Amino acid sequence: MASVVLSEAEKLYIVHGVQEDLRVDGRGCEDYRCAEVETDVVSNTSGSARVKLVETDILVGIKAEMGTPKLEKPDEGYLEFFVDCSSNSPELEGRGGEELGTDIANTLYRIFSCENSVDLKSLCINPKEHCWVLYVDVLLLECGGNIFDAISIAVKAALFNTRIPKVRVLEDDEGTKEIELSDDPYDCIRLNVDEVPCIVTLSKIGYRHVVDATLQEEACSLASLLISVTSKGAITSMKKVGKGSLDPESIFEMMETGQRVGKSLHIALQKILDEEERLGTSRPKVGFLG
Repeated sequence: MASVVLSEAEKLYIVHGVQEDLRVDGRGCEDYRCAEVETDVVSNTSGSARVKLVETDILVGIKAEMGTPKLEKPDEGYLEFFVDCSSNSPELEGRGGEELGTDIANTLYRIFSCENSVDLKSLCINPKEHCWVLYVDVLLLECGGNIFDAISIAVKAALFNTRIPKVRVLEDDEGTKEIELSDDPYDCIRLNVDEVPCIVTLSKIGYRHVVDATLQEEACSLASLLISVTSKGAITSMKKVGKGSLDPESIFEMMETGQRVGKSLHIALQKILDEEERLGTSRPKVGFLG
């Protein structure tokens, strides 16, 4: 992951500020930076979204394709995640970028392994034979800290924007089944994203923890806790990252903060998505190259 080199004096300044609930950019410990969210930014996808969190820039595209259900879940569709770290950071070139991409993809698989996150049964067309497979492509355009949170926000926004054509299964006299796709672009299936979790990363700095850490704050943190939280505040998964350790009391405090901040994050995100949906084609589009 991209990082910055700080002097001991700079680290001390950041750590002391966090202890007083006053970060370098003026935020409190539980405050997010202002995020820009835009959906429907890539034309040749079933759904897409771009999230810009100051210097962190994420683009997500989702493509719905017909496939065969998995043997262990014959009446469900499924999601596949691919992550490309194209950030201009030298640390993300070659093997470093591949390892981070694999780590992000595995984290996404883990948080979406919860049964209620997405209604996979609605993606089934014909049990054991045909289903929709959602290929979720994540592109890391720029890394400015807190990439896991930004990616989870972008994935939820892209799923909200996803439109899957309605399908009819026709069977002739001989029992042969044919699949007919609707030609009407408005005759489609929309996914319910109410239970899709977002990741809240809590970075331990000194004796306190912060959300939405900058690269400079990440350099002062030895351990972080990634918590996936639903809109109702339920925790679906946790992952500890970093070389440092976390005592049990700190973990419980971070979980409580993650639940509280996660609920607020979902409310703010849903408000933006509903507003974009209301404006429809009349809204001004920037696009990920804007």
